[in-house]
Amino acid sequence: MKLRIEVIDGLPETEVIIRCGHADNAVQKLQAYVQSLSVPKLTFYKGAHEYYLPPDEILFFETEGDQIFAHTKNDAFKVKHRLYELEEMLPRSFVRVAKGTIVNTSHVYSINRNIASSSQIKFMGTHKNIYVSRHYYKSLKYKMNERGV
Repeated sequence: MKLRIEVIDGLPETEVIIRCGHADNAVQKLQAYVQSLSVPKLTFYKGAHEYYLPPDEILFFETEGDQIFAHTKNDAFKVKHRLYELEEMLPRSFVRVAKGTIVNTSHVYSINRNIASSSQIKFMGTHKNIYVSRHYYKSLKYKMNERGV
């Protein structure tokens, strides 16, 4: 693997390009690492307070009516972004698992697979759980295998 860094004066944004013959495991891990460096700036709301949490503390994002909530192990915060916006902003460890839910795969403890209906995701150290629709199960499974635990 070769590495080359080009410094270009006046470039408005840093760009990382990976050129490869095929996207093997090393290339995918490199891509995941580079993407994890660009952590989005999210503001979370609870009552009159604004919170600034790192995305890796979030277990999942879920819609409730017309509002989006970010769930941590012990709390839930309102978010002013739509789910499709969050999908674009969040690191690769986040994946949509239902029409109204995005999960952080790095916090998934177990998946109770149910072929006939939704599968259940449990998280370590909390009573919270969510459901994966059959439509999104394959992409969740891929992300879980990709995380390499």
